Amino acid sequence: MLENLDKSFYATVLDALNDGIYFVNRKRRVLYWNKGAERLSGFTAEEVLGKSCADHTLNHVDDEGNCLCLTGCPLAACMRDGQSREVNVYMHHKAGHRIPVCIRSFPIRNAMGKITGSVEVFRDNSQHLTMVSEFETLQQEVLTDPLTGVGNRRFSDISLERLQTTQSMEDRPYGVILVDIDNFKSINDTWGHGVGDRVIVAIARTMSAILRPSDIVCRLGGDEFIILLPNATPNGLEIVGNRLDLLIKESWMDLGEEVLSFSASMGAALSDSGKSAEAIVEQADKQLYLSKAEGRGCLHLNGRKVCASC
Repeated sequence: MLENLDKSFYATVLDALNDGIYFVNRKRRVLYWNKGAERLSGFTAEEVLGKSCADHTLNHVDDEGNCLCLTGCPLAACMRDGQSREVNVYMHHKAGHRIPVCIRSFPIRNAMGKITGSVEVFRDNSQHLTMVSEFETLQQEVLTDPLTGVGNRRFSDISLERLQTTQSMEDRPYGVILVDIDNFKSINDTWGHGVGDRVIVAIARTMSAILRPSDIVCRLGGDEFIILLPNATPNGLEIVGNRLDLLIKESWMDLGEEVLSFSASMGAALSDSGKSAEAIVEQADKQLYLSKAEGRGCLHLNGRKVCASC
């Protein structure tokens, strides 16, 4: 009776925490999944208990798109050497998007000191919790895309004008990345517009989560987005574009009978003091069409394919 009371007490305490917490055994089967883990991941305890953490649940990936469940799992590592670890990764959410989390893993030992499993604690590590501060200051829903919560075309035009002014007055270049979801018509035709909308939201949330707080994501309409990056460099554009490419490709949506994966084509351009904002966007658009022409799911900058996953 006391043992059951203790378990109930500890479960109540753990469920009251905002952090996600789960325990695994030596085979990495999930033995406990708290309410924080449910809230952050979208997966309920019933969907996860008894399964491996790599079974279409969290599937952590790093900045390079490496799946840590296959190589570099912190839980497996701390069970192997008994050392705790803390890393920043991108976690798969049940809704299909990626969110940045800080995870800490610790070995679990029995009374004899033998490692019998591991515990992982994770929390939202997003640096882009809201769109940009202008949204809260202006409090104008007219600047927000109602489906995704990112900026709309009007906010894109306002932001682009500000960046162009800064370029002219302070010679601070900005970057433009146009993003177009691949085969989106086929997704709508095959699974319906409801699933298509979910894909749009998932990609918008993934992009918003991995960018800097100063970067801006806007939906131009349909399946097309624009990303504006202040103080950009050619190398910085490549890094951001590659990260977007990898993490979008590492995202998926569980539709019950099938798993829907998706990708996006991208074109990037860096501003130039001698060109207008419209000319920079047009240049990025030309790079986007190069990506589509060369098989989709890639990034073009200055007429060349630069994505690491291609």
